[in-house]
Amino acid sequence: MDGMVMEDEDDCPELVPIDTQPGPPAEQIPVTIITGYLGAGKTTLLNYILTEQHNKRIAVILNEFGEGSALEKSLAVSQAGELYEEWLELRNGCLCCSVKDNGLKAIENLMEKKGKFDYILLETTGLADPGAVASMFWVDAELGSEIYLDGIVTVIDAKYGLQQLTEEKADRLVNEAARQIALADLTIINKVDLVNEEELIEVRDVVRSINGLAKILETQRSRVDLSEVLDLHCFDKNAGVDLAEKLQLVKSTKPHLDKSILTVTFEVAGDLSEDALNVFIQDLLWEKMFKNKEGQPMTVIRLKGIVSFAGKAHQVMLQGVHELYELNETPQLWEENQRINRLVFIGRNLDKDHLQEQFMSTVVQGAERNQPEGILSS
Repeated sequence: MDGMVMEDEDDCPELVPIDTQPGPPAEQIPVTIITGYLGAGKTTLLNYILTEQHNKRIAVILNEFGEGSALEKSLAVSQAGELYEEWLELRNGCLCCSVKDNGLKAIENLMEKKGKFDYILLETTGLADPGAVASMFWVDAELGSEIYLDGIVTVIDAKYGLQQLTEEKADRLVNEAARQIALADLTIINKVDLVNEEELIEVRDVVRSINGLAKILETQRSRVDLSEVLDLHCFDKNAGVDLAEKLQLVKSTKPHLDKSILTVTFEVAGDLSEDALNVFIQDLLWEKMFKNKEGQPMTVIRLKGIVSFAGKAHQVMLQGVHELYELNETPQLWEENQRINRLVFIGRNLDKDHLQEQFMSTVVQGAERNQPEGILSS
């Protein structure tokens, strides 16, 4: 494999199989990305998951920059609390940069050689943009990879989280800690024992103001119920029913500490034009054509929605991370339910009124114009 060296290949321990029964063919392995600011407790969380009794074989890729080579990544495989460790050497220290070239291939080659894992957890470095890593796994899953993106988990330090979120960035850059929260499907506020109730409420309020869609867990020493972290299915079109229910509960937020990142949500009844929706999303995500009242371009970090297309009986799930997005038909039928499109945008400089106005004038009316007479929505 170009650019990658396996050290002491012959000395790598063999995995102990936990089940002699062969698994179902071509089953994809879920990957969860775990992110968070330096010192938030990501590594503690991963170590806890690795040593907890859960009868899963979990591969964890840790971005470790310790005493040894800055290129070394530790990959540990846990089975019933016992750790097997081997070292993967990638060609540079940043997994974000190399994951498409080597990191993903390394995982797949390892699975082929050692047998399937049940789960893969990937820790990004404290300042990394998890969206870039997520996008690569997401795209790869569409191309028939053996692994699929399950969700993004962001760990937040209850004591220092607010301080990290208020750090001013030069040249109008997005605060990394705020971006990590904006991208999350699940946020874990860790070290809650180190703050009082008032401080905890403030951290919670800030997290909700940035991302109104993510679930919040509160922990001490990163101890969590694994069922809350694994198998989130956040990018799975079969999770459309759960998403539809969640979207009904999400409210638009007001900016808090990081005044530029917030959640905007709206509902619109009726059928949409698929072509017009694609143009709207591309103008928003790619062309950055929409601006807020101050004239700043709107930047969407995460996008989710359930939409109804003219002539289609099934609900369609909309997902976006940065400039990557997809529309997937879900198994869920609209049936007799009123067709209500629900969209959630998490990002920077968002103006709800302008977004909704653009959506109504181009996508909804477009559906009415483009729908031939006599075609009834089922």
